[in-house]
Amino acid sequence: MGSVLAASAPSPPPPGPGGAGLVSVPPGFTMPSVSPVSVTGGSINGQLETDHPLPNPGAFEECHRKCKEIFPMQMEGVRITVNKGLSNNFQVNHTALLSTLEDSSYRFGATYVGTKQTGPAEAFPVMVGDMDNSGSLNAQIIHQITDKVRSKLAFQTQQQKFVNWQGDAEFRGKDFTAAVTFGNPDVLVGSGIVIAHYLQAVTSSLALGGELVYHKRPGEEGTVMSLAGRYTGSNFIATLTLGGAGAHVSYYHKANDQLQVGVELEASTRMQDTSVSFGYQLDVPKANLVFKGSLDSNWVVGATLEKKLQPLPLSLALCAFLNHRKNKFQCGFGVTIG
Repeated sequence: MGSVLAASAPSPPPPGPGGAGLVSVPPGFTMPSVSPVSVTGGSINGQLETDHPLPNPGAFEECHRKCKEIFPMQMEGVRITVNKGLSNNFQVNHTALLSTLEDSSYRFGATYVGTKQTGPAEAFPVMVGDMDNSGSLNAQIIHQITDKVRSKLAFQTQQQKFVNWQGDAEFRGKDFTAAVTFGNPDVLVGSGIVIAHYLQAVTSSLALGGELVYHKRPGEEGTVMSLAGRYTGSNFIATLTLGGAGAHVSYYHKANDQLQVGVELEASTRMQDTSVSFGYQLDVPKANLVFKGSLDSNWVVGATLEKKLQPLPLSLALCAFLNHRKNKFQCGFGVTIG
């Protein structure tokens, strides 16, 4: 399928407290530096040594993503997805969802990937959209404007009515990332949301940053600020986000090539609620099998099983969640073709 499979649009990960999602971007540009030398009597008494420059820390909203990726995603009913590549740059998909709790639906999606290659698995511009049987549309356009600036425009409609839209701009320096997001701006009414992110690499392992969220609408105006710190070890990542909206702590650990575990603590000041979740992911490459499981402080147990039936272009997924407090059980089955 060419560059379509390699650069299909990523789904926005779940935002931190008061945050909004941006897409992931490639590692930042680095430049070697030269250590100082001493000169005595016209002779050099030292040697030129090249220091390792600080790496780009990535995007602010990606701080907790590595831990969240190992948690199972909840699914209900039967989902059938068919992916079809029409060319190296264009792909369409059909998704039918049969549910016992909500109305069944059908979605048609399309993905276009441009010819501007910025990496081994990245090409721009990327245009992604999908529409369901009720006429609701989700779409986004992602483009690498320069080597360091990336932009995204996303909008959503619900039955021919605009629900929200946002524009993002992200700048990647040698050892920092800065981004700004405008959400639902309305000059006539005087409403909208502005979100600013900044993440700075302090050392090769430690990154510090912050988030500022400003929202305004008739009769209401406010600002929420959050600070974040992330420490990356050889096989673990520890992240803390603390601000007016609450606190979010995550710890990701890669035990070996097959097992990954993660722990999350989320506290919301608005909801006055705190939850702790434990998740793990087990990969069995020889069997083309991925198993994910989770348990949280609300006594909700969940698990997903994904199996690729190679050499066939077919994948199966099983999902089950059990809420012990509410005595509620939910399960799902998915088939992906192509």
